[in-house]
Amino acid sequence: MQAMGENATNQNVNNTFFEGQYKELWRSFIPDELTKRELDFILQYFNLEPGYKVLDIMCGYGRHAIGLARKGIHVTAVDNLKDYIEDIKKIVVLENLPLNYINSDILRYDSTEKFDLAICMGNSLNFFNENDSVQLMSSVASCLNKGGHFLINTWSLAETVIKNFIDKSWQYSGEARMLTDSVYLFNPTRVESEITIISKDGIEEIKKAIDYIFSYSEMQKMLGASGFILKEVFSIPGKKKFTVGEPRAYIIAEKKNG
Repeated sequence: MQAMGENATNQNVNNTFFEGQYKELWRSFIPDELTKRELDFILQYFNLEPGYKVLDIMCGYGRHAIGLARKGIHVTAVDNLKDYIEDIKKIVVLENLPLNYINSDILRYDSTEKFDLAICMGNSLNFFNENDSVQLMSSVASCLNKGGHFLINTWSLAETVIKNFIDKSWQYSGEARMLTDSVYLFNPTRVESEITIISKDGIEEIKKAIDYIFSYSEMQKMLGASGFILKEVFSIPGKKKFTVGEPRAYIIAEKKNG
């Protein structure tokens, strides 16, 4: 596997987005039941068996990596946030799981290992612009076995964002309050957000984020340029095909022969 994103920008604001209060808030945003359904889908759709090898890029706190490893799948989990990797390490050591945890910027990660499946969940791919995305996808393709697959979970397809875009919102997560101001921009198409997090003690933290927006067709083109064939896109994993306006998409790509 070649090093990912050799020409990638060093100033991606999302590199530090999950630090601070947001590290714990992110855990509360994804229901456990959704993670369970996603894991069931991954195991069944890709016919994973103990000993199969999966690469989980931008794995976060390991909600998929740990679940797969508990099924005997050999997982390599990569994330740039050291705290998340340390959390995964504790569980791996405690349960003696077949999980290799790596603290690295995914755009710099280099591996000679071959995998049966790569996954990128939780909208993480949309941290990257078109050039970096194609380089990342190409690097993933290079480390997959023949017939290997790439699963991408996103809620930033243009077909989703255009219909559901909200410029101002607020929500509670536990005792913390989050205020979000977003703007939809072009060249490149993206949503830039400023998120103000106010803790129960009144401590204020401001986060800035950029999510790059690609249409279904643009995603298909990028995958094709990276050595993949887009096979299917679901809105509910394995049960409902994606249609315009659906809140999330699960994109399944297969490595091209040759």
